[in-house]
Amino acid sequence: MSTITAQFLDRPIFRIVSEVAAERGVRAFVIGGFVRDCFLGRPRADIDIVVEGSGIDFAKAVGQKTKQHVSYFKNFGTAMLHFRGDEVEFVGARKESYRRESRKPIVENGTLEDDQQRRDFTINAMAFSLQPEDFGALVDPFGGIRDLNDGIIRTPLDPDTTYSDDPLRMLRAVRFATKLSTPEHPFRIVPESMESMRRMADRLSILSCERIAEELNKMLAADDPAMAFRLMDEAGLLGHVLPELLALKGVETVDGRGHKDNFAHSLAVLDNVARTSDKLYLRWAALLHDIGKPASKRYDPAVGWTFHGHEVVGARMVPKIFDRLRLPLDEMKYVQKLVRLHLRPIALVDDEVTDSAVRRLLFDAGDDIDDLMLLCNADITSKNEAKVARIRANFELVARKLVEVEAKDAIRNFKNPIDGEYVMQVYGVPPCKQIGQIKEMVKEAILDGIIGNNFEEADAFMRQHASELGLHEV
Repeated sequence: MSTITAQFLDRPIFRIVSEVAAERGVRAFVIGGFVRDCFLGRPRADIDIVVEGSGIDFAKAVGQKTKQHVSYFKNFGTAMLHFRGDEVEFVGARKESYRRESRKPIVENGTLEDDQQRRDFTINAMAFSLQPEDFGALVDPFGGIRDLNDGIIRTPLDPDTTYSDDPLRMLRAVRFATKLSTPEHPFRIVPESMESMRRMADRLSILSCERIAEELNKMLAADDPAMAFRLMDEAGLLGHVLPELLALKGVETVDGRGHKDNFAHSLAVLDNVARTSDKLYLRWAALLHDIGKPASKRYDPAVGWTFHGHEVVGARMVPKIFDRLRLPLDEMKYVQKLVRLHLRPIALVDDEVTDSAVRRLLFDAGDDIDDLMLLCNADITSKNEAKVARIRANFELVARKLVEVEAKDAIRNFKNPIDGEYVMQVYGVPPCKQIGQIKEMVKEAILDGIIGNNFEEADAFMRQHASELGLHEV
């Protein structure tokens, strides 16, 4: 771990802030994530400045000196400006107190020391002085630099107080441990903090769904997102956040026959997807792809444990989860589709890979076929190397077949060559159920490979079979 050096503060904005602080006779400091990430060697363009005084007035003075527009938010006492690629936010130093029923603090003006005490973790409470007399000095009253070096997530004050005051900090602890960990420098939450979370877990109930979802999205964006869900489980938080995922835990045994731990499997699939894609909602699909298994689990003495239809059950559960967390409706439909279809490519691996089956998969998946294939490939987690090799070889065959059929039949964004207006024109009928039946017959014939995906063959097929539905040309 490196130590404080002048290069951390070599951006012009820091000297400008220092000059304004001297002119106004106030103290100003860089604080929080920028300081932490300097020591971790993680460049960032968002900078937090805490001022002993009015953050808004100070920001306006900096804006005048830099000739930059200042956006300010009176309700929060914060202001922000952009300067040479950096986003700089200013806030007055404060001290906070909380009511038990709310995470909204009672805020008073305070000193740097007060402000550092209200911070969530020691590694986020470090500050760099911007005073001319000690420019760049590290102000670290809680040993954040030591904790950063040791890979420790620890609260500055008693964890019960910290988490009870603002329970979102429990999720932030999990998120920071996950986000900051690397193979060379792992992070962990200290035991007393984990114990506090178990005691305080029910305090999550005062959080808005949106704030919980925001933290979950940030956890899922990490390089190894599964770590976050293991930590939430260990800290007793998971049941308050995603009880559907917690229900996957455990192995049930009957007559000496057990099934795999579907919680561990889901997290393995999540990390597999994370290694191949940074798409947030593809990662959501990986996390939730097996959530229908607890409800569909059955024991059959002849074959052992089965989870028939879990993809359908899971797809029905997705909208409830997204609604509860206030996640976007459009993304819900995408995740629901992937959960519903996640067995289809594997089923093709086990069966003969026919053009018809591939056409139907392309039709159902549409533009999401590539993401579905990534998810299904990640779903291969068996420890039997021979089995994995066989499945992957067959999976490659399915992938090649998808490319061949798509090139030939253009099914991915299927549009029926026959539309309702054309049927009404040919047969002189008003809108009626037979029109839908004709279109369905044409679609099925294309997907089955009976006719090609073009107007000429579709028109001939329609005219050949219309009489079966009582339609006759005019």
